[in-house]
Amino acid sequence: MTYALEFRGIVKRFGNLAANDHIDLAINSGEIHSIVGENGAGKTTLMNILYGLYQPDSGEMYIQGRRVEFKSPADSIRAGLGMVHQQFMLFPSFTVAENVIFGSEPSRYGLIDRRTAYKKIRELSEQYGLGLDPAVKVGNLPVGTRQKVEIVKTLYRKANILILDEPTAVLTPQERDGLFDILRSLTAQGKTVLFITHKLNEVMDVSTHATVLRNGRVTANLRTVDTNPEEITRNMVGRDVMLMVEKPPFMSGPEVLKVVDLLVKDEMGHERIKGMSLNIHGGEIVGIAGVAGNGQSELVEAIVGLRPVDGGEIFLNQVAISHTPLVDRRTEISYIPEDRTSVGSAVDARVTENLMMGFQTQPIISKNQFLQNAGILKFARQLIEQFGIKVSTASERMSNLSGGNMQKAIVARELTHGHPLLVADQPTRGVDIGSIEFIYQQLINYRSDGKAILLVSADLNEIMTLSDRILVLFEGKLAGEVDARTAQENTLGLMMTGAWIGSKNG
Repeated sequence: MTYALEFRGIVKRFGNLAANDHIDLAINSGEIHSIVGENGAGKTTLMNILYGLYQPDSGEMYIQGRRVEFKSPADSIRAGLGMVHQQFMLFPSFTVAENVIFGSEPSRYGLIDRRTAYKKIRELSEQYGLGLDPAVKVGNLPVGTRQKVEIVKTLYRKANILILDEPTAVLTPQERDGLFDILRSLTAQGKTVLFITHKLNEVMDVSTHATVLRNGRVTANLRTVDTNPEEITRNMVGRDVMLMVEKPPFMSGPEVLKVVDLLVKDEMGHERIKGMSLNIHGGEIVGIAGVAGNGQSELVEAIVGLRPVDGGEIFLNQVAISHTPLVDRRTEISYIPEDRTSVGSAVDARVTENLMMGFQTQPIISKNQFLQNAGILKFARQLIEQFGIKVSTASERMSNLSGGNMQKAIVARELTHGHPLLVADQPTRGVDIGSIEFIYQQLINYRSDGKAILLVSADLNEIMTLSDRILVLFEGKLAGEVDARTAQENTLGLMMTGAWIGSKNG
């Protein structure tokens, strides 16, 4: 049988680490094939080899039965491959057509042939049901439509095999479902799709086969009609994992955080939070749902003290803190930031130094105002063991850790602080499934201790799983409030786009 794509014995090492360890994989033409695995399992390395960014140390690749060797992405594109990255590679000030043809412009009499380009893009858009207008500027398009532009870019270059890396990370449920319809249309017309994701419900929904990687090796090749998320997870992690955590009934405590008519502007003077009000009680998790860029970052930064407040008031335990310095707020607010490298950690410092931040006055850390190295090391080792942080030594630099382990170190430090309010912004981003289960349980425990949690996440399932109440943010305003026990994904998705009327407004 001739496969659309085949890997035979692919090996790629980085020093002593075998990122890909004799990987065999065959993918049929006209199918959506999911590649899943924990962080560090080898997914990204394998896709980078396929796209010509890396060259394997040994092994062979075949496309339609023909052996290929890619020295660069240009070789991969010429062979009929296209990649849609998680971070879109688009120019917002360019039109759809200008973005699509960039680097591959049709010409006539030495000039760019825009008429031909527009005609071709319209034909592709109609053929695959994309509904794109070539003349619209990309900066004016919603996120889901921008992703369609990325897909057309690959089709314009005659891609027969499309690689999609975490394609639903920034999409609403409606946009996700629309993407899946497009992928099914592509495969119905003979295209092959490699779908890289960590969302197992999407694997089951859209793909024909799923290949599981663990520690650089293939642990399973499964037909999705014959498997389930539990079996996929076992092959990913090596044990059973439960992401639906047991959550005790909500017992409302005193009001911890109150935000009244908050106004926050960005660096250009544009209003990003427009008169928003909310409150959180002890023993409660309030989730913020919304498409990225609707004011989540500005809201969080205003609460923790990283961004000035331009109007309204913030109260913590009934004390106004709108203009309280960041350093003073940190004695009452634990904070897991979205940006773990530049905000959440000092990457050039040691793991021990990162874990002790904010604990400098604790008896185990200091004595007579002098830091105690033995105490610091003991404290760090306790957190490393408790939170399963993978390090070669507690004294190594933070920059040596993988993204997932850096995240776990930040989560460990902030939860250990145990402040009345925890602001958790993307707390499980880049963390493997086994660690997500652990972090979920730690957040529930924090809530059970009577603490308040403000949870911001791009993962709608995470918001629905952990929250007691869900607030939906749209263009800097609350589009509505929903009881998490009765929340429905489609309704939340409509609210995230400003299209829903009828929910309880906050």
